[in-house]
Amino acid sequence: MNVFFVSAECYPVAKVGGLADVVGSLPKYLSRIGVNTSVVMPGYDMPWFEGKLYKLAFQGNFHLGGEYLYFEVRYYIDNPLGFPFYTINIPGKFDRFGVYAGKNGHYFGDEIERNISFQRAFLIWMRDSQVPADVVHCHDHHTGLIPFMMQHCYEFRALSHIPTVFTIHNERYQGAFSWSKSYLLPQYDNWKTGLLDWNNTINPLASAVKCAYKVTTVSQNYLNELTYNSFGLESLFRSEYWKCTGILNGIDTEVWDPKTDEMLEYRLEDDPIEFKLKNKEALCRKAKLDPELPLYGFIGRLVHEKGAEFIAGLADTWLSRHRNVSFVILGTGDKAIEHAIQTVSHRHPHHVACMLAYNEALAHQIYAACDYLLMPSRVEPCGLNQMFAMRYGTLPIVRATGGLKDSVVDVSIEGGVGFTFDHMDFEQMLHGIGRAYDVYYARDFKNATVKRAMALDFSWDTSAQKYKEVYSWVV
Repeated sequence: MNVFFVSAECYPVAKVGGLADVVGSLPKYLSRIGVNTSVVMPGYDMPWFEGKLYKLAFQGNFHLGGEYLYFEVRYYIDNPLGFPFYTINIPGKFDRFGVYAGKNGHYFGDEIERNISFQRAFLIWMRDSQVPADVVHCHDHHTGLIPFMMQHCYEFRALSHIPTVFTIHNERYQGAFSWSKSYLLPQYDNWKTGLLDWNNTINPLASAVKCAYKVTTVSQNYLNELTYNSFGLESLFRSEYWKCTGILNGIDTEVWDPKTDEMLEYRLEDDPIEFKLKNKEALCRKAKLDPELPLYGFIGRLVHEKGAEFIAGLADTWLSRHRNVSFVILGTGDKAIEHAIQTVSHRHPHHVACMLAYNEALAHQIYAACDYLLMPSRVEPCGLNQMFAMRYGTLPIVRATGGLKDSVVDVSIEGGVGFTFDHMDFEQMLHGIGRAYDVYYARDFKNATVKRAMALDFSWDTSAQKYKEVYSWVV
């Protein structure tokens, strides 16, 4: 079976969020169980591409409104990612540094044209090269118009027999745009406009839910949440629930392996507790923190979606009362949130270390060093950070939403590996920090919980098998 992933992101080529981690790891596990999986993404002007060898797989052109666009499909030889990897390079559209925004953080402003040009170029290549695809698997709204175009646009009728799967990684980004830009799409029968429309706009995510053979979400609990909270799409998810399934994301256990991780100063040998202590001491030495104190970490985008606006207040409130823990914060995002965290770091210089940056190596070191990871998320369709954390023996403190609810069992329950709370409430978050603080000094219980967390299997093996079943069903 040949499956083609179509995505705007893929780790380590270009990453903004968890979408890249999924697209960059799941294909390897699918290939091991007989699903030949290729990834296709836009060709950005990003550092990863420097020095990479490729060959031209296809060249083509098409009209996009008043523009006449040339594109080429590049196949990267020697499988640098561990699976067949292609980019679609469209001069004037994607030859920029950045996935959705430039170095200055400002969005490019022509996302609609870029997304549609990428999708159309992909389909032209598929049609004219007769690419042997059994399934086209689209990821998020950037590729959400492909199922409609394959089935209903005149110029892609030759592809209408190929089934499509659509995965929702985050429904908050739907890609909706005005009908005044419908001229960017290939021709189709006017009576089929309802398959594109939602709330009097062209909505790529809604269209994909309507047109794809099968829709998946990145956790079962997230799928359930979409039926009552999905930014206006609730009735759509209720009506299409019959063809939806939730499959919890996995992690690449080869990249995230404490025994072999070259980004760590100390790797896991025999004793998980010694592994944690050595890495904690190493990080605290760099960050000038006390390794004897409980260490809480936060890794991720500093945005409201992640509940990051609470982090500064949580740290300041706890330290103003007690001064008996430390915090390490890694991430970038909202400038007001960044400023608040910097202010708390200056106020408590021996207890709060903040690194306002994207640093993959430092993220690995924080997962290995921290006792606890804070994830007070408003929205977390699946979440991978909690899986990385537990793989490295760090216990998560999470709001029970989306995939966090599916993957983190509270320590009050037998077999528990973390601390959960239900609402976006400051006092509940503070209470979670307090519960974790108490457990820190119950050493035998804490150590047993750490070992239990590290023994959990969050690999892609189980999830890959479920995706294979989805592909078999649509074929």
